[in-house]
Amino acid sequence: MKKLVLSDIHEQLGAKMVDFAGYYMPIQYDGVKIEHNTVRNSVGVFDVSHMGEVFVEGEKALDFLQYICSNDVSKLKIGDVQYSYFPNNDGGIVDDFLLYMVDVNKYLLVINASNIDKDLKWINSNNKYNCEINNQSDNYSLLAVQGPKSIELLQQLTKEKLSEIKYYNFKKVHIAGIEDVLISRTGYTGELGFELYVRNEDVESLWKSIFNTEIEIKPIGLAARDTLRLEKGYCLYGNDINERTSPIEAGLGWVTKFNKNFINCDNLKDQKNGNTVNKLVGIELIDRGVARKDYDIIDEQNNIIGIVTSGTMSPTLSKAIALGYIKKEFSKIETIIYIKVRNKNIKAKITKLPFV
Repeated sequence: MKKLVLSDIHEQLGAKMVDFAGYYMPIQYDGVKIEHNTVRNSVGVFDVSHMGEVFVEGEKALDFLQYICSNDVSKLKIGDVQYSYFPNNDGGIVDDFLLYMVDVNKYLLVINASNIDKDLKWINSNNKYNCEINNQSDNYSLLAVQGPKSIELLQQLTKEKLSEIKYYNFKKVHIAGIEDVLISRTGYTGELGFELYVRNEDVESLWKSIFNTEIEIKPIGLAARDTLRLEKGYCLYGNDINERTSPIEAGLGWVTKFNKNFINCDNLKDQKNGNTVNKLVGIELIDRGVARKDYDIIDEQNNIIGIVTSGTMSPTLSKAIALGYIKKEFSKIETIIYIKVRNKNIKAKITKLPFV
């Protein structure tokens, strides 16, 4: 396992550490519910330095990214961030990621930790535009400060007016005495928040400064990150989307732009025009129980009509929620379905997203 720069600090704070995507990661500190509610109501910080950072640069960087990305990269200006994915040749998804326009002909892709090697292979194999591909994943750390008090906290560490950074925008700032920290108004929690990209040698100083403000803040682990994102209906690669799932069925049509030519666009356009079988939906359990990944979804006649991809007990709602793919004819809101939990059929219903 790879260790984060701050691994020793997480252990000193009492974190339960686990292997996640080949990294030694804190999964929880004080408990999932406490950490979840801290982010919803105040502010917490995640060490998500396992994420990958890959720079793409060159005169034809835009043309290259237009070809391998689903979204319309031409819409970006310097300082903009865009959510996108890499379509594969078989109708599935290589990875989903954030794309930053750093400068003219220079972009930063923030990719999932479990996919770094696979993504690099995919990017390089499709690089017919002579772009420079620079993997800096081992040189950067990433802290996500999330929650309604995140601006108030971080504003104590910088003269930059953070309230002026719009959603899905970023700036390079001087913060906590550290130069050139890339701070973006993004996150995976659905709350007000920022993600800070910092050189490895500066991350410990930044972490300590964040915990030394007048605003009380807690460290938050991966477990709460998962419950937070699930309450907002955000997809998790490896669960809700993967190499075999259709991005259209997954509800990613909004970041699939057909005003350009990109990998497998004709197939995806056909799907967008209605040629799909399943749909990713929100599920709320009515009976007691929790739906887990890979549990079957069935109808009243015990026919399998879908599969659960993510599930948890929602700390905010105090009820079990899930995401899953289901045949489109069963996807109407309030439709009654059942989750196969061992030998029991647990009653549930289709509900609108986000849950919270």
